[in-house]
Amino acid sequence: MIKKRISKLRKHFGDYGIDGYVIPKNDEFFGEYSNKDRLKFISNFTGSVGYAVILKNKNYLFVDGRYTIQAKIESGREFIITDYLKIINTNVFKNLKIGIDPSLFTSKQIKKFFLKNNQIKIINENLLDKIFKTHNKKKIPFYSIGKEITGESHLQKISKVSSYLKKNKSDYLFITAPENVAWLLNIRGYDSPTSPIPNCNLILGKEKQFYLIVEKNKATRLINEKKIKKKQIIEPNNIWYCFKNLKKKNIIIDEKTCSLYLEKILKKNFKFVKKNDPIYLFKSIKNNIEIKNMINTHIIDGVALTKFIYWIKNKKKLNVTEVDAQNKLEKIRKMNPKYLFPSFNTIAGSGKNGAIVHYRATKDSTKFLKKKEIFLCDSGGQYKFGTTDVTRTICFSHQNKNIKNIFTNVLKGHIAVAETDLRKKNTGKLIDSEARKFLKKNNLDYNHGTGHGVGFFLNVHEGPQAISKFNTVKIKKGMILSNEPGYYKENKYGIRIENLVYVSEINKKLFFKNLTLAPIEKDLINFKLLTDKEKNYLFNYHLEVYSKISPFLNRKEKKWLANFI
Repeated sequence: MIKKRISKLRKHFGDYGIDGYVIPKNDEFFGEYSNKDRLKFISNFTGSVGYAVILKNKNYLFVDGRYTIQAKIESGREFIITDYLKIINTNVFKNLKIGIDPSLFTSKQIKKFFLKNNQIKIINENLLDKIFKTHNKKKIPFYSIGKEITGESHLQKISKVSSYLKKNKSDYLFITAPENVAWLLNIRGYDSPTSPIPNCNLILGKEKQFYLIVEKNKATRLINEKKIKKKQIIEPNNIWYCFKNLKKKNIIIDEKTCSLYLEKILKKNFKFVKKNDPIYLFKSIKNNIEIKNMINTHIIDGVALTKFIYWIKNKKKLNVTEVDAQNKLEKIRKMNPKYLFPSFNTIAGSGKNGAIVHYRATKDSTKFLKKKEIFLCDSGGQYKFGTTDVTRTICFSHQNKNIKNIFTNVLKGHIAVAETDLRKKNTGKLIDSEARKFLKKNNLDYNHGTGHGVGFFLNVHEGPQAISKFNTVKIKKGMILSNEPGYYKENKYGIRIENLVYVSEINKKLFFKNLTLAPIEKDLINFKLLTDKEKNYLFNYHLEVYSKISPFLNRKEKKWLANFI
C-alpha cells in the first residue's frame, strides 16, 4: 500500500520539475494532531513530529529521538530513518529541487532544514491530496465556554492583548495558532481528534477590533450568541481583501505558525514584526478558576485511573491485550458524563513495547500482557473543564533487583522535581537536571524532556514552559507542567512516572503542587534506596490520593488503595 502511494506521488514530479517532495506531520494550522494526517498516509508513521522526504529513488523519514524506534517499526521497510536535526547539515540529499506546499511550512522551517543544500520549489497545491482522498467531515460550528469555566471573559482577554500591542508599538497581531484564538475568545471546536480546537485564525488590533478567519458556517453559534458580528467573519478565500483594508500597518506574526502562504499575502500590505505570539505566555499562566477546575478534573480522572489499576492488578488470569487495556481505561473514563474524549492516543505498552516512548497499540500490533513483564500506560482525557495526562508503570509479579532499582531512581527523580525549590531553580533547564541525576549516577538517561506545559481544556502539550535540557522560560505561578522522568531499555521494557503539577505560591515562595491523583506502583520500589524525606513524600502523596479518591471507590477498591499509605 505505501509503495503504491509513493509511486503515485512520484508520477507528479515530472509535472513540476522536482527531484523530491516534503511531507510534514502538521496541517495548515500547525497543530500537533490533525484529522488529516498526510505523513501517516505516506509512511505509516504515527508519531507527533516528523518529515518525510520522497525522492526519485529513495525515501527518508526524519524524526526526533523520541520516535526513532517507533519509526523503524512502522516505516523502516520503505524509509531510511534519520534524526530530524540532521536535516540541517545533512549530506544525505543536496543539490536537488525539492517541492513543498507553502501552506504547510513556515519560512523559518524552510531556512532551518531545507534551503542550505537544496533549491525549494513552491507548489501552490498539495501533491499528496491528489491521491489522498478523504471524506469531508461535517463542519460542526464552534461553541463558547463561560467565564465560570475560564475565569476571564473574552473581552478581558482582548483588552489584555490589545494593551500589549500598544506597549510594543504594534498595530495588529495575526494569531495563526488556533489554540490561541480559542483562549482569546473563550471558544472551542471539533477540528482535532484529541483537543477541543477550533481551526481558525484571527486578526486583533490595538484598538480591540478583531476579525475571525473561518468558514461562516462554523461561526453561526458565535453570531447567534452575539459574541461576534457577521462582518467580523472573514472567509479564508477572502483573507486578502481583509488585509487590503488594513494596509501599511505593523503586524506581529509568529514564525512558528505563520505559513509561507500567509506570509506572502501579508507582505503586500503589512510591515512584519516577527516575534512569539504573546498569547502563548498569557495562556500558560492559569487563573484561580482554571486551577480549581483542573483540580476537580483530576479527581474525576484519578478515580477512573485508580479503578483501572485495581482492575488490571487484581485479575486472576491476565488474559488481556494492550488494546483491551486501553479500551477498558477508556470505558471507565466514559462512565463520568463530564468526560469527552482522550487528550492524546493512549500509550499502552507491555514489555518491549513499553520501551517505545510513544507506542500505540493497534489490532494488528497488540500483544498480550504477561505476568513477568512490566506494563507502561500513558493516557489522558479531555473533560468539560480540564485536561489530564498521566503515566503509570505497573507490574504483575516480582521483578528483579535491577528493574526495581531503575524504577526507584526514576521515582527519586520524579520526587526531586515535585519538591523543587522554585526560588533557586526557576527554569525548566535547571529542574531537568534534578530529574536525571539519580539515573546518571548509574550511567543511565532518557531521550525526551522531563515535562511539557499543559493547556486548560486545550492542547495537552503547550508552551512556552517546559522541563527540558534547553528550556529557559521562567516558571511562574499558575503554570501547569508534566513531571515525567523515565527509562527505556530497547527491546526489553519501559519505565515512566508522570504527574501533572501546577505552580502555587505562599508567602512569595513558589512550589509545585500535584494535580494527578493515582497510586504509584509500590511493588517496583526498592525502599532501601529512598531517603526518609522521599519516603515521607510518597506517604503524603498516597494519603492525599486516598483522601480524595476513596469516597468514589467500592469497598474492595478502598481496601486495596489503603495499602499504599
